[in-house]
Amino acid sequence: MQIQTIIFALILSFFSLTAIAGTDHDHSHSHTPVSQSQAEATAIKNVIRLADNGKIDKSWKSIKVMKTEQKTFNEHLEWVVVFENKTLNDPAKQTLYVFLTLGGEYLAANYTGK
Repeated sequence: MQIQTIIFALILSFFSLTAIAGTDHDHSHSHTPVSQSQAEATAIKNVIRLADNGKIDKSWKSIKVMKTEQKTFNEHLEWVVVFENKTLNDPAKQTLYVFLTLGGEYLAANYTGK
């Protein structure tokens, strides 16, 4: 009988601890939109990261934001930050679009804007 009580107490303790541990974690699920300036700062950081990783030309690192707007894609509103780099020879790669969630998380970047 005493062993059953100990086992029951251990099981109860285990489930209590896992319930408590699951209620608090280090990241937020907030969907609070960031400001336009915060979106631009995040986009700039990601352009620099892409250039440093060789995904885009290094000249993008010194380019300023041309335009920032919110657009709807697949029924989701996103920040689109647009950069223009006329120093590149390929006209198809002179405009770079960086896509962020409204909360400011990087989604993608491309030259088409789609």
